[in-house]
Amino acid sequence: MKINQILGIAVAVALFGGSSAVLAGGHEGGAAIAGEGSCTFIQENMFAGPFNVCQEPVGADSCAEIGQTDDNADAVHADGACPTEGLVGTCDLGDSQLHYFTGDAGGLEIGCGFQGGDWIAAE
Repeated sequence: MKINQILGIAVAVALFGGSSAVLAGGHEGGAAIAGEGSCTFIQENMFAGPFNVCQEPVGADSCAEIGQTDDNADAVHADGACPTEGLVGTCDLGDSQLHYFTGDAGGLEIGCGFQGGDWIAAE
């Protein structure tokens, strides 16, 4: 149980800083996310990750920028919506949704709260 709390805090710190500022767009003063479609990428920074994620709506230019933020990698833009199979949960940031396919749901929920988002657990 203690390790889960430590991991949750580490994930929260990671999501509050670094790449999440960009991913949250205007919520944390990061770059605005614009366009249509979705962006699948590996989210990672010096505190946590890698996490397999997909964010929507995200245009091709914003997707390319996200893929070059922190240690993020493998950003691929698609015209359609993010997949739903294997979803751990979603951080609803208002203007965009960040869907997580890997990671501890409890820790990701804490990090989502730090971003000003609402966590939606996968069914």
